[in-house]
Amino acid sequence: MAQKTMIQAITDALAVELKNDENVLVFGEDVGKNGGVFRATEGLQDEFGEDRVFDTPLAESGIGGLAIGLALEGYRPVPEIQFFGFVFEVMDSVVGQMARLRYRTGGTRTAPITIRAPFGGGVHTPELHADNLEGLMAQSPGLKVVIPSTPYDAKGLLISAIRDNDPVVFLEHMKLYRSFREEVPEGEYTVPLGKAAVRREGTDVTIIAYGAMVQESVKAAEALEKDGVSAEVIDLRTISPLDTETIVASVKKTGRVVMVQEAQKQAGIAANVIAEINDRAILSLEAPVMRVTAPDSVFPFSQAEQVWLPNHNDIIERVKEVLAF
Repeated sequence: MAQKTMIQAITDALAVELKNDENVLVFGEDVGKNGGVFRATEGLQDEFGEDRVFDTPLAESGIGGLAIGLALEGYRPVPEIQFFGFVFEVMDSVVGQMARLRYRTGGTRTAPITIRAPFGGGVHTPELHADNLEGLMAQSPGLKVVIPSTPYDAKGLLISAIRDNDPVVFLEHMKLYRSFREEVPEGEYTVPLGKAAVRREGTDVTIIAYGAMVQESVKAAEALEKDGVSAEVIDLRTISPLDTETIVASVKKTGRVVMVQEAQKQAGIAANVIAEINDRAILSLEAPVMRVTAPDSVFPFSQAEQVWLPNHNDIIERVKEVLAF
């Protein structure tokens, strides 16, 4: 079993599905000959041809419209939005059209579209490139929103997304692309959408996170263990729909929760997760659920992003607060 980075796992997943189904098409800005800005599609055009993996004009609205038309004709489009901060240019296609297609047609048509896009801070990108806009997608009925935190999950979740008959927004945190490797099986396998993973078992407090904040949460849990605190870490993996069953089971075990997101406090999905916990397990709580988030301000220029972004020290501080309540 090969050791792969997340970007290699994503390329692998795309190759598996291009081989598996001739109706799978990969397209976007520079995804063809150049292999994408992060090389996620490197070599795929050479292997599968320009009719299956192709470049589009620099126009996100056109990419979205093309994806909808292809889906209606029986294809499984996998468009790439080069950076998710540019999703505003294609919001009508995603939220106004793809998300409503099954309902609008009375279930006679579907939109098996997987929108891939990099996002997230910590890699010093220009303005609009790193913005955490996943909350906008999670608040839009009809969309599934997936954010892997490991290479293994990235491949299995992407294959599941491409095979899903409804639109999936598949967000890839840029900081995770090449930050570490892990064993990723060859060939095809799937990781189910809508199912969280318990990354670390614990009994004193539950830390819930997604994307790059999962790694920060595990780091915090390891540090807390040295102080005698047993922290459970849940990786949501899919933020819409939420795996409330796994969340509630952990809350009932630990009685204390810290929700972590890279997005601003008013953005992301932390508030929704906390509301679900209050609805389903409030009597199991020994303290209010606390949050670790970025400040409610525009994502800063790269020189200031390390001050702005949450990290494992912020998580440790919040855990100590919730334990001391």
